[in-house]
Amino acid sequence: MCGIVAACTQRDVVPILLAGLHALEYRGYDSAGLAVLDAGRLTRLRAPGKVSGLDALCHVSPTHGRTGIAHTRWATHGAPNEANAHPHVSRDTVAVVHNGIIENHAELRSELQAAGYTFTSETDTEVIAHLVHKLTTDGMSLREAVAEAVRRLRGAYAIAVLHRDHPGHVVGARRGSPLCVGVGIGEHFLGSDVQALIQVTNRIVYLEEGDVVEITPDALAIHSHDGREVARKVRESDLSLDAVERGQFRHYMLKEIFEQPTAIANTLEGRIADGHILPNIFGVDADKLLQRVRHVHIVACGTSYHAGMVARYWLEGIAGIPCTVEVASEYRYRKVVVMPDTLFLAISQSGETADTLAALRDGRARGYLGSFAICNVPESSLVRESDLTLMTRAGPEIGVASTKAFTTQLSALALLALELARIRGVAADKLAAMVDELASLPRMLEGALKLEPAIARLAEAFVDKHHALFLGRGAQYPVAMEGALKLKEISYIHAEAYPAGELKHGPLALVDEDMPVIAVAPNNQLLEKLKSNLEEVRARGGQLYVFADAEADVSLNGNRGHLLKVDSGGNFIAPAVLTVPLQLLAYHVAVLRGTDVDQPRNLAKSVTVE
Repeated sequence: MCGIVAACTQRDVVPILLAGLHALEYRGYDSAGLAVLDAGRLTRLRAPGKVSGLDALCHVSPTHGRTGIAHTRWATHGAPNEANAHPHVSRDTVAVVHNGIIENHAELRSELQAAGYTFTSETDTEVIAHLVHKLTTDGMSLREAVAEAVRRLRGAYAIAVLHRDHPGHVVGARRGSPLCVGVGIGEHFLGSDVQALIQVTNRIVYLEEGDVVEITPDALAIHSHDGREVARKVRESDLSLDAVERGQFRHYMLKEIFEQPTAIANTLEGRIADGHILPNIFGVDADKLLQRVRHVHIVACGTSYHAGMVARYWLEGIAGIPCTVEVASEYRYRKVVVMPDTLFLAISQSGETADTLAALRDGRARGYLGSFAICNVPESSLVRESDLTLMTRAGPEIGVASTKAFTTQLSALALLALELARIRGVAADKLAAMVDELASLPRMLEGALKLEPAIARLAEAFVDKHHALFLGRGAQYPVAMEGALKLKEISYIHAEAYPAGELKHGPLALVDEDMPVIAVAPNNQLLEKLKSNLEEVRARGGQLYVFADAEADVSLNGNRGHLLKVDSGGNFIAPAVLTVPLQLLAYHVAVLRGTDVDQPRNLAKSVTVE
């Protein structure tokens, strides 16, 4: 969950490293640091907190060099302070930055202490620096030492290492955490994300599991896990600097909320036309596998899990296919019964979510029909390791609280549900109506975004609240869960979501005049049931905030309720449309409460550790 950037160039790398860290700060912001080589000297600077602290330190202590590594941290082992900040150094000679968790660090620490090494941090990472130093002292080259060191590591890692006696060289390695190479003219770079490198190059090499790479200004060499030198394809990224800048928006989150109509249009482009789904959008041979699907098992984390829960209603209600949805971190540690002809469906924005990736890998031995990934990053591990994929085309999402990733995931899942429904013989006219409804989704989202001023006014009532309750029924229950997650993530208000019918089974005890209750009300067969639940809240003095479909027969009389009508465009796409007001509510509450909207405390964007 940390960010890594490294550079070997013929110019000063410090501005490159700092710009890369700013681009990666969404991955962690507990501390930041860099190490550079200049005139035979290794210089390290570290600062607790955000990258801006490291910027300030660089102004106070100007540092220059043509070889360097840098890191922004989300703390796992050890408190978020300067002593635990990366890079970690061994005897002023070897410096290392690391993303991941080394599970056998304690035994390696004991071994290295017995060999005379002194540890100055609580981190698991420091063992890597000392281990590489010991191996180079024993006569290995830097690349050989890193390759031997990682063979001894258990766990997940992406690392970048430099050595005082090897200027112009950086060695990187990955297993379980992403790392890529940027190819320039007379310079090469490493980054845990393309966003760190797009400032200097759009030519990218994606490392595979177990790869060790050595970069110099003029060359790169990659060795696979078995030591063979291998070639990896150089790809041109279409990511632009504009895509990772805020532009006119105050926060990345707000920008990404307003990007949703375009992002969903991109997700649907070239995939639907004239009331039907175009052929081969899931891959040339996808039909052979999809025709055999009799069950679907969805595995995901966080917001992606909520998208999977919405998809369960579609897969069962439209395609008639039994579906289970599971949190990836739970799936990994229980005995799973896999029914014949079950499709494993993994959902992840980054494609590097540790628990989801591990679940995919565990699933290979459990007898699934095949694996399917819905993801936003084409070269991610999840995409490369799945049988079938569908890219969401959301573009970069910088804000930690996911917004456009969720709605584009819903769009992709809707395409899959409709395709499976077609294969299973659902009437063509019924499918055509739903495809047309899906095609209208970008326009419906544009309409929902126009409600922002009204939602900003509603947010004022939440500023001094400590708790909130979200309610939904049917496919809107996962939407309520997503709304509660957004509010707690960025405003730090404790929020829970319940199926509205569960109110009387416990949550109603929480309702009083100080408990805001947010409900999502579509215009479907569950509306009357929901209205009864809302009356239960009103009868106990609860303050209602209802986001209802424009056609829903809902009214709130008296002074204990606020009603906002939203044109959802139809029951099929309503979950995606009704999500937008909840995103905007969370955003404006957070702004009013003065929290760090894009970088909420204790969180990071890409959860690449267990």
